[in-house]
Amino acid sequence: MSDRLTIREIQPDAFAQRYAEMKALQLIDVREPFELEIVALEGFQNLPLSQFEQWSPRIAVDFDPTAETYVLCHHGVRSAQMCQWLLQNGFVNVINIAGGIHSYALSVDRQLPRY
Repeated sequence: MSDRLTIREIQPDAFAQRYAEMKALQLIDVREPFELEIVALEGFQNLPLSQFEQWSPRIAVDFDPTAETYVLCHHGVRSAQMCQWLLQNGFVNVINIAGGIHSYALSVDRQLPRY
């Protein structure tokens, strides 16, 4: 039996609809600061995985574990890791943005830079 929890995913176009509403969403981007300099979406808080030790002790203080939480990275792999960690640490409404900012740029906003 695996201790891995099922990670919910949302396609970029469906996320874009939720994002446009901007209702009480927690938005976390786990990419590195240099990646955010290339392209970033407004409203996301940056928690780079490489700085895990710095932000992890305060995650349940700085974020609401019951709020609708969307996690973003470049292609969806690091954000899936973050979703898994959040679920293991008491967060209950965590959603990975499938394909990351790359898929978002391809399917939602072709004006966004890609890398």
